[in-house]
Amino acid sequence: MIEKNIPLQAFNTFGFNEIAEEFARFNSSEELTELLQHNKNKPLFILGGGSNILLTKKVEGLVLKNDIKGIKIIEENDDFVIVESGAGEIWHNFVLHCIKQNWSGIENLSLIPGSVGASPMQNIGAYGVEIKDVFAYLLAYNIASEEIEKFDAEQCKFGYRESIFKQSLKGKYVICHVAFKLSKQAIKNTTYGAIEDELNKLGITDPSIQDISKAVIAIRQSKLPDPALIGNAGSFFKNPIVPETIVDTLKEIYPDIPNYPSATGMKKLAAGWLIEKAGWKGKSYGNYGVHKNQALVLVNYGGSTGKEVFDLSSEIIRDIKTKFNIELEREVNIM
Repeated sequence: MIEKNIPLQAFNTFGFNEIAEEFARFNSSEELTELLQHNKNKPLFILGGGSNILLTKKVEGLVLKNDIKGIKIIEENDDFVIVESGAGEIWHNFVLHCIKQNWSGIENLSLIPGSVGASPMQNIGAYGVEIKDVFAYLLAYNIASEEIEKFDAEQCKFGYRESIFKQSLKGKYVICHVAFKLSKQAIKNTTYGAIEDELNKLGITDPSIQDISKAVIAIRQSKLPDPALIGNAGSFFKNPIVPETIVDTLKEIYPDIPNYPSATGMKKLAAGWLIEKAGWKGKSYGNYGVHKNQALVLVNYGGSTGKEVFDLSSEIIRDIKTKFNIELEREVNIM
C-alpha cells in the first residue's frame, strides 16, 4: 500500500524528519513490481537501513523500504559455506547469525549499521576487511526490464566504498539478495586498528571469531555514538587515497601523519586524523556538530536539519583543502 506524506525520521539514522511524498514497503520482487507499476514517470528512491543517507529536503516521488528477509545456505562443504541473505535483513544481525554458526569472514564488520542490501552497494569495510573479500554474488531487480539479474564480484566493480550500483547503474537496479562465501575455518584478522590491544585488555591470546567480534564491537562503541541516542550516519567522509608524493610532502610537516598502502603509487590517509588536526573534532553548533570521540562522524543532537549538517560538511571539506590540499569526499548519499 502506498501512503502519502510520510515522515522519515524513523527511517534514517540521523533522525531527520523530512517527508516522503509517497512511501511503501516491499517484501519480494513481486511486490516491488506491483508498486513500480503504480509509479510510472515519478522519482524513485529505495531505502534500506537508512544509515548512509543525509536527508536535506522533502523527498519527491516514491520512497520504497526494502523489507526482503530470509537467510539460507546455497552451497556447503567441509571448508566453506555460501549463505544468501535478503537485502532487508539488518547487517549486524546477519553478522551475529554467521558468527553463531562459526562461519568466518565478516566478524570484523560487526556493528556496522545498515542493511545487508547496502553492504555491496558501497563495499562496506572495517578493520582490514571489505565486502569484496567475502562476496559471492547478488541478485538485483532490473527496474527497466522487471527481471532479476545475477552479479558476480567482477560485474559489481568494487572499489573503495564504491560499486557499479553507486556509479553507472545507480537508480537502475534494486538489490534483493546478497550471498557471501564464508570459511568454516577461523580467519583471524586482528592486526588492523586496535583489535589486538582490545584482545590484550581482555586477556585473550588465541581469539575465536566470537572474541574478535566482541573486540570490534567494544572499539566501535567506544568511538562511535549510538544512532538510537545521537543521530549520525557513521563515517561521513571517505579516507582519501592520494599519490605517494603528496604524502611525502605532508610528512615533512606532519611526520606522524597516518598513511597506509593502497594502489601502486598511492597511499590512503585517515580522514578523521586530518579533520581532527584541523581542529574540528568535538565542535558543536547547538544541536549539531562533529562528534567528540571521532572526527569522522557528524551528529544531530536533536532538532537540527540535514541542510545544516550538509553545510557543516562543506565547511570541513573547504578547510581540509586549504590546510592540506586534499579534497575530502562524502561517504553518505545526499538527498
